[in-house]
Amino acid sequence: MWTELNVYFVNIVRTLVCLFFVRVFIVYQRIHKKKNVTPVRRSAAKLMIVLGSGGHTFEMLRLISNLDEKFRPRVYVLANTDILSEQKAQAFEAIKTSNKSVELYTIEKIPRSREVNQSWLSTVFTTLISCFHSFLLVIKHKPEAILCNGPGTCVPLCISAFSLHVLGWKHIKIIYVESICRVHTMSLTGKILYNMADHFLVQWPGLREKYPRAK
Repeated sequence: MWTELNVYFVNIVRTLVCLFFVRVFIVYQRIHKKKNVTPVRRSAAKLMIVLGSGGHTFEMLRLISNLDEKFRPRVYVLANTDILSEQKAQAFEAIKTSNKSVELYTIEKIPRSREVNQSWLSTVFTTLISCFHSFLLVIKHKPEAILCNGPGTCVPLCISAFSLHVLGWKHIKIIYVESICRVHTMSLTGKILYNMADHFLVQWPGLREKYPRAK
């Protein structure tokens, strides 16, 4: 009897795994399918914006400086040790919302996947912790899109969004903009998200030639 139950359980697991990979393939095909012109959106859309240490936050804030007000509320996500990016986001929004009675943004923090000089072995565990927090955060806010430009913080967030798409819960569009510093080669984050992002943008023609999906 126990043998029959074990076989039955194994068959169920195999079936679920097969269905999962079929679903991943379907989502992958939809993402890579050539898109027609997207109709203009008139209603508000919650946007999740990922900030990162170094020049990532500076580039991102410049990128969204002329962002249409329909992309609100804005949810800034950064590493829990990235104090400078938090201050820059607050200063940016103080100017952007100075003439409004309510704040149109929130700031959320997640654990870093990897600290500088952290061993690769321990990175596995910290990445899993970061993915767990990211998954809960994405479910909490349910954004229409995630906008990122290369910091490692965006990887667990985008994986969480992609997972929800695969599970059929919500299609959260992933918009990736490669850093302007990347002239000839793609960043590690870019390589990870290249086949996962709905829209993948680069800023140099050399990268556009190397990566057909890039715009």
